[in-house]
Amino acid sequence: MKSALSLRRVGLALLAPAVAVVISFTLSAIVLAAIGKSHALVAFFDLGDTPRQQVNSVVTALNRAIPLFLAGIAVSVGFRMGLFNIGVEGQYRMATVLAAALGAVTPLPGPLNILLIIVVAMLTGAAWAAVPAVLKVTRGVSEVISTIMLNFVAVGLAAYLLQGPFKDPDLPPGGNVYTRTLPEDSWLPDLNGLLVAFGLPEPRIRLYGFLVIAVIVGAAVAFLLSRTRFGFDLRATGLSPTAALTAGVDARAMTVRVMLLSGALAGLIGLPELLGKTHAYGTSFTAGLGFTGIAVALLGRNTVTGIALGALLFGFLDRASIPLQFQGVPPSVVTIMQGLIVLSVVIANEVVRRLALARAERVTAEGKTTVTAEVAA
Repeated sequence: MKSALSLRRVGLALLAPAVAVVISFTLSAIVLAAIGKSHALVAFFDLGDTPRQQVNSVVTALNRAIPLFLAGIAVSVGFRMGLFNIGVEGQYRMATVLAAALGAVTPLPGPLNILLIIVVAMLTGAAWAAVPAVLKVTRGVSEVISTIMLNFVAVGLAAYLLQGPFKDPDLPPGGNVYTRTLPEDSWLPDLNGLLVAFGLPEPRIRLYGFLVIAVIVGAAVAFLLSRTRFGFDLRATGLSPTAALTAGVDARAMTVRVMLLSGALAGLIGLPELLGKTHAYGTSFTAGLGFTGIAVALLGRNTVTGIALGALLFGFLDRASIPLQFQGVPPSVVTIMQGLIVLSVVIANEVVRRLALARAERVTAEGKTTVTAEVAA
């Protein structure tokens, strides 16, 4: 009986994302048909003709999924407690530019410098998230408003630092602006050798070595939230702050701790690209990962496994933007499809939640009827 209930619960948890993905693909097909490009839908599933092209496509999707997974994890930690950390975008921008600038001038050997870059990025993200946390617990300021506003501050401040004190003085005039390049021994090794070891063709693109760190971070967060007292207090505060306070949980302190943890995780988002590809922060550095992380967290229902699958889906969609351009479809169609996924997830989650609630009420009513009949007998 218990196993049947568990299977039914898992089925309900998977039903919403599955329905959302099917609906979003259907709507995307309608959008493509409306612009006369219905034949381009196959480009989403076209990984290439040769084995090497197929491996390249998979590596591209994985590289895109790694920062999105970290962004989804950062957002979901706050969601678990009912905190909406919309400021992940600004937190990772500030963390990346500071870590890149410091890592380029620190005279530490490679492994220690990589560790320093990671620590600096996490501390910067946590420090940036501390501002809305303190405003919320001391002045009651909504973290949604403060984090959104801080995103604008972070984007502007990062641009100022990049154009000013952190700009590489050896850059030629004109073109993109970058910080100093990290020393070569501070570049994180790629995982292409691992693919070759499994008998796959060596891809033309480097698979980010940060994938290993992302997996460790995901496992650590899953353990922290499900197997520790901190995770129990976090979930209890999210379900009912009043009940948690009665049980001895300081909701204000938990708010600060959770925002700091969310910000520290957000600080990691830009590091896969910094340590594995660009080795410097510049004006062409990938933007928008924090906002997309919100959609990934929603799609994954705030579970680590679900977020990983959601990040892979978004990475897969981003990879398809290049084949779509070859078919004459603008990249904005991929953005439209991501928006349709988020909208579909929100609607599907609400439908499944209402179905689960109705079923629970029906089971409760049936139980009461049975007890009443037994008492009457």
